[in-house]
Amino acid sequence: MSGETDLKKLLATMTPQLLAGIHVFVTLPPGVPVPARLDPVMLFREREGTTLIVHEDQARAAGLDGVFPSRMITLNVHSSLEAVGFLAAITTRLASAGMGVNPRLGLLP
Repeated sequence: MSGETDLKKLLATMTPQLLAGIHVFVTLPPGVPVPARLDPVMLFREREGTTLIVHEDQARAAGLDGVFPSRMITLNVHSSLEAVGFLAAITTRLASAGMGVNPRLGLLP
């Protein structure tokens, strides 16, 4: 099933959900494995290492320093990967409210 591409429909039908807890970003040096007790919400392999998004309490319990403490919002909409302008509309509104947004956005089922 393909997702929606019409920007007006996407904005009209999304149902934002604020997820519980505080999330932080943790970067592990290249070659360092993800500690077994961590359950990352997202994981990015980057040149400088592996960046994880984890609950703040998990990072602290693993002895890792997290940065950019954040709340996570899921937009709950079936968007197409080809949809144009959706994230721009969302991030513009968040920026106008003075909220920082990390560009590492993902789609959650």
